[in-house]
Amino acid sequence: MTRKQKKLLVRIAAAIIVFAVGLFLPGWWKAGCMIVAWAIVGYDVLWAALRNILRGQLFDEKFLMALATCCALAMQDWAEAAAVMLFFQVGELFESLAVERSRRSITALMDIRPDTATVLKDGEEIVTEPEDVAIGDLLLVRAGERIPTDGVIVEGEASLDTAKVTGEAMPVDVSAGMKVVSGSVNLSGVLTIRAESAYEQSTVARILTLVETAAEKKAQTERIITRFARFYTPAVIGAAVLLALLPPLVFGQPFVEWIRRALTFLVISCPCALVISVPLSFFSGMGAAAKHGIVVKGGVVLEQLARTKTLVFDKTGTLTEGSFSVQDVRCAAGTKEELLRIAALCEQYSTHPVARAISEACQDAQGAAKNIRERAGYGVTAEIDGKQAALGNARLMRSIGVPVEETDHVGTAVYVAYDGAYLGMIAVADTLRDGAKETMEALSAQGIDRMVILTGDNERSAAHFAAQSGVKEYHAQLLPQDKVSFFEKLLNERKEDQAVAFVGDGVNDAPVLTAADVGIAMGGVGSEAAVEAADAVLLKDDITKLPLLLRIAKKKTAIAKQNIAFALAVKGVCLILGALGYAPMWLAIFADVGVAVLAILNAFRTQGI
Repeated sequence: MTRKQKKLLVRIAAAIIVFAVGLFLPGWWKAGCMIVAWAIVGYDVLWAALRNILRGQLFDEKFLMALATCCALAMQDWAEAAAVMLFFQVGELFESLAVERSRRSITALMDIRPDTATVLKDGEEIVTEPEDVAIGDLLLVRAGERIPTDGVIVEGEASLDTAKVTGEAMPVDVSAGMKVVSGSVNLSGVLTIRAESAYEQSTVARILTLVETAAEKKAQTERIITRFARFYTPAVIGAAVLLALLPPLVFGQPFVEWIRRALTFLVISCPCALVISVPLSFFSGMGAAAKHGIVVKGGVVLEQLARTKTLVFDKTGTLTEGSFSVQDVRCAAGTKEELLRIAALCEQYSTHPVARAISEACQDAQGAAKNIRERAGYGVTAEIDGKQAALGNARLMRSIGVPVEETDHVGTAVYVAYDGAYLGMIAVADTLRDGAKETMEALSAQGIDRMVILTGDNERSAAHFAAQSGVKEYHAQLLPQDKVSFFEKLLNERKEDQAVAFVGDGVNDAPVLTAADVGIAMGGVGSEAAVEAADAVLLKDDITKLPLLLRIAKKKTAIAKQNIAFALAVKGVCLILGALGYAPMWLAIFADVGVAVLAILNAFRTQGI
């Protein structure tokens, strides 16, 4: 609870005590207690209303409260004046607490910016601003400090707390050669890190930029409510004036009675429940997503997600891990270990992703390779233990006179020959992300009618991963412009009240992410272009968070609609009763503050996901 909220709570408590004492006192003593309670709890409302009047801002809820309670005091309705102001401030406190609760979930992401960076230069430690770190600088990060920018560990071992960056609760053990992201907290040990990005392009800077700009995108429902309140308030004040004047002037009715009805009408008409609860529903939805490591760039994104019926996926790096590994080894002669040894020695100096996968599969290869020659489009030849070795595709094997039987294995098939004989095949391929199939099932259960994979990979690979993930529709061998064209076709085919979302991670996905009704980027391995173009970002590359994001969006939308319907229904009935003289002031209080509090509590429910 903030200091301002604590002060308001103390004032409310003091006003309640004075109000309660006044209930048991006679005559002017009672009036005095009620006026004191009214002043204790409402002086800031009166001051804000006066200040807004001087600024020309007449029509807001503070003006309505000040006008209604002052007129109630003028008519010597002491208890009702104090009660109206008291209940209004209780509603303000509930609103403040609700907003603060949601804000904490979102601004927790803001507490990831490192304060300083320690740069190692010529054996000296130089403490500087994170913005001054250059690519290639060596950084020293001790236990308890945040990593200032993305980089690779050169020396040291430690456990990192990455919860506020990726949403991962468990500490991550890291050592030399591993990549680390900015904003992570070093829990143990001392690390020497080589910076691979400037601070402005680091993970933490990108996240902070996303959070700072998120609130600028208002949902359509939220914008409608804002415009509604702007015209609604002067309209009801005009209606209250007519209600106070027309019956006495036209029909000779008593002014006091109709002024009382007009004041009751004013209190009932205050649109607090709509103006507060609808934006709060969106804001709390963004807060609920942030708690799970999902940055949502505004309420409009949640509203569009709630209408999504078609979800389109990129394959590599989205449905799959985006990194190659050895999936299968088939020996024609010799042992598996010997096959991998020959292959690893041939590939030891190559930076190709397939070569790195083979090298990682046999990191302790004994021996040395000489005269390594790479033949573009074919593979590699080398001399190992005085004998010729060859590693590559079927064309390379045919060119050296080694017959092979081509495989239909998904991924890249690498054939190995040694001393003129065929040793076997190594299959290198991407892997499906953990939980991808279960995610597709959960999305289908949530009402996603159509799921599509768009990929630049070959037909066989696309069919394989579509079958593994449970996605029935896929389109392969697409260039970036082909993806955009196909996606535009999907947008044209959708119904007016439905949306199409796209999930991707690479630079070539940025145009589709921008074109989509909702673009969702994988924020961990995702490129900067993809993250910037997206409407929502999964910070930990965790595709299993997609059903959760949809659930938050749908629950938020339902709550916003519930609040609108409830507030309008209650206020409509109470306004009619107030105009006819059947609504006492306590009913006016409920129609204003009570409905607002109930709507706020209802909006709170998005935080429980």
